Amino acid sequence: MKRKKMFSIFPIVALATLIFLSSSATFQYPAQGQIQQQKLVMLKTQDHSLNILFKRVENSVIQVTRKLPTLNLQNQQRGNATALGSGILYDTNGHIITNNHVVGAAKIVDVTFIDGNRYTANVVGTDIYNDLAVLKIIGNLTKPVTPLQLGNSSALEVGDQVIAIGNPFGLDDTMTTGIVSQKGRLLPDTTLGFSIPDVIQTDALIDPGNSGGPLLNMQGQVIGINTAAIISDSGGFSGIGLAISSNTAKRIVPILIDKGNYTHPYLGLTGATLTSDSAGSVSGLEPNFQGILVDSIVKGGAVDKAGLHGSTTDQFGKKHGGDIISAVDSLQTKRMEDLIFYVEGHKSVGDKIVLSVFRNGQTLNLQAVLQQRPSPPPYLKSPSAPILP
Repeated sequence: MKRKKMFSIFPIVALATLIFLSSSATFQYPAQGQIQQQKLVMLKTQDHSLNILFKRVENSVIQVTRKLPTLNLQNQQRGNATALGSGILYDTNGHIITNNHVVGAAKIVDVTFIDGNRYTANVVGTDIYNDLAVLKIIGNLTKPVTPLQLGNSSALEVGDQVIAIGNPFGLDDTMTTGIVSQKGRLLPDTTLGFSIPDVIQTDALIDPGNSGGPLLNMQGQVIGINTAAIISDSGGFSGIGLAISSNTAKRIVPILIDKGNYTHPYLGLTGATLTSDSAGSVSGLEPNFQGILVDSIVKGGAVDKAGLHGSTTDQFGKKHGGDIISAVDSLQTKRMEDLIFYVEGHKSVGDKIVLSVFRNGQTLNLQAVLQQRPSPPPYLKSPSAPILP
């Protein structure tokens, strides 16, 4: 009778080397020192790749400075201060992407490359609502330049490694590393009353001066434009960095170069994601209903003309919810972010959209024609506008 060979199946263990000694399947695990050595090799390889990536892209990250009028309260004398940010070389024609708040109301700024070459640049286009601006270097560049490629921010996954390069607090040519903490965030702007959609959250250190610089993937592609907006109770860095997505920049930057501004589609409403508490203000609503509770409506706006209803307040001061938007163009809208992302990313001024709304126990399909978002208040465009980080 033939003797059958016996085999054992073992799980693969990371960083462990399994040594086959005999047909009896005896294994020996590496010593602790050997494991530590293998970990160090992996870390050195990672550090080496970061070194190479930094050297490859640093010449395409620019320091952006502009003059700010100041007033000495003691002697009432006027002077100049300098606001500083970062920028991303966009093409070989000398176009540079940065944040709108970096350039403010300036028409001309200074840009400095890491090799010390300094140029003057015109501000050729701004989008205050997405905090983006485009500069154009005046004259010819003295040496060839390599623009950074805008990657696909939609391909990002939570946990992907990223690096940020910029000039935090004036410390030029600084790199920090981290991961994608989350994507698709909605960044409210209480000053303007609107939100920036599709924002990337990262734990890479982003401070004032980093604004306008690149957030890069490990292939050296720009997947975000850093903004030093701070989410913190103390006003300081709290481990949350934010970046405007590269896909947003891809859509807007060419239009800023061509026209100097970007017109945003506008619904003319305020609302919020439906919660258990807010659902209680709507009669006849199922407990698990998902959607956007409409609060106020701009008179004469797109949804006002379409016939949407906002919330009302009765004689006792109790607020009653308005319509609930459950879908837009047959796409379900569970959160306010869904509606904003869809309108901003896929629609233009003059486009028609169909809003499915729940009202009085039934669903209505109402068609709206998107209008142009109102211009920001004039004081936000003036040289004396508040200086953001």
